[in-house]
Amino acid sequence: MEDLSLHILDVAENAITAGAENISIVVQEDVARDLLTIEITDDGKGMGEDALEKASDPFYTTRTTRKVGLGLALLKEAAAMANGQVDIRSAPNRGTTVRATFQLSHIDRKPLGKMADTITALLATRSDINISYRHEREGGILQFDTKELKRRLDGLPLNTVRTLSFLNKYLNQEEDNLSHHV
Repeated sequence: MEDLSLHILDVAENAITAGAENISIVVQEDVARDLLTIEITDDGKGMGEDALEKASDPFYTTRTTRKVGLGLALLKEAAAMANGQVDIRSAPNRGTTVRATFQLSHIDRKPLGKMADTITALLATRSDINISYRHEREGGILQFDTKELKRRLDGLPLNTVRTLSFLNKYLNQEEDNLSHHV
């Protein structure tokens, strides 16, 4: 995976597979501390201690559709390459939190990528889930929540081509504005 947004997509898709109805994605770029933090929290079925210990093993998966579970192992490798780490906290019936840190300025840190594509891809397949996305960079904040969007759309579906296209353009524009905030 070339961009961190694809790792985020993979973790969020795992959350959906685990029955999550609410997913929170927080990206914090702290230039002063030279730290990029990505945290994905869900309210899915969670994992017990045994599954949690095996979660970043590439040859372990609970899915029946494939024999390997590379997602968390690849995220862990990407973080390690940039002087970071991955921490996974989970409990049965309480959900999971995946927190990855990276040295922001590290030459081997992968780019964040297009979070707009990640959010719209998740909504294209499962518009019934709630996604909260927050991106902080040097005092600038992008905040997006599908609960608020659903309220404003008053029953219109999120997964229509027109709505997803608008949402993608909006999020891309807001990410660009955040980039120029610095």
